[in-house]
Amino acid sequence: MDDAAPTSPRLHRRFPELVESLPHVRLGDVPTPLRKLEGLGTRNRAWLKDDSTFGSGGWGGNKVRKLEWIIPDVLAHKSKQIITVGGIGTNWGLAAALYAKQFGIETAIALVDQPVDDHVRAQLARLQRSGATLHFTHTKLRTVAAAPYLMLRHVRGGRLPYYLPAGGSSPIGALGYVEAGLELAAQVEAGEIPEPAYVVAAVGSGGTVAGLLLGLRLAGLRTGVVAVVVNDTLPLGPKDLRDLARRTETLLRRRGAKLGDIDLDSMELTVTRDYLGPGYGYTTAEGRAAQRVGEEFGIPLDPVYTAKTFAGLLEVEATSRGGDRPIVMLDSFGPRTD
Repeated sequence: MDDAAPTSPRLHRRFPELVESLPHVRLGDVPTPLRKLEGLGTRNRAWLKDDSTFGSGGWGGNKVRKLEWIIPDVLAHKSKQIITVGGIGTNWGLAAALYAKQFGIETAIALVDQPVDDHVRAQLARLQRSGATLHFTHTKLRTVAAAPYLMLRHVRGGRLPYYLPAGGSSPIGALGYVEAGLELAAQVEAGEIPEPAYVVAAVGSGGTVAGLLLGLRLAGLRTGVVAVVVNDTLPLGPKDLRDLARRTETLLRRRGAKLGDIDLDSMELTVTRDYLGPGYGYTTAEGRAAQRVGEEFGIPLDPVYTAKTFAGLLEVEATSRGGDRPIVMLDSFGPRTD
């Protein structure tokens, strides 16, 4: 074991050669809690990894884990502005705007239409209060067409803005869930939970699942990943997710990490579109039912991501193999009081 401070990221403690080459800022408290959802499901083996608690600012959840690695990279590039994309109810865009502002970084967001409900209206109002510059580009095609103009418009100090894909799902962003995979392994080692059979997570832009694949592999766990697709506007099949995990592995190696051999192809990955419904942002009957069950267990679920993930958890818990090993849902929804 190295001499890095206990509050430093596990990636730095495991690979101290990354401390200088891959900087990190702490934006939330770790580890996030685990709890067994007693009485849920047919086999009583459902657990929650509660990343809704992660984040010390005005929004929480999985996006903030990504920003712990993204923000230092923005600063290292001497950029003064982030430009990114998302739906008009984007959790990612809100988190980016709020946390980047703490470091003197401006944020601009190209916003694509999605079905509007109370959740989306509330989130759009938060975006409008966040200080971000909002560009309503409406469609994916118009966003792509407007990209050169938007990049030039947001030049600061002679530098182009730092571009981030939807959800912050770059290799740098995926490090947030490499870290979370190592964290889960430490909780297993500490006896907080038996080694899970599966982690069930939403996949909207891919970075969370890709990071988990790599983190669980680095940790040596036999845990598989079930990816519940909630976004039909991006390619999010098994090949896409493994490719992002490999690009994240390549990033770590280029920054100096001595990883040894890693076989990501042998990681069990199931990608399901069974809970997507008509498309991104649309509510589903299964999701609404999951929200009602979630309320009984004290778990607020949003209709776009975690309600559909919870519905997937219930099916995996009932039907999957793995004996009595836990099935863990990653709760990535991080609302905060306005």
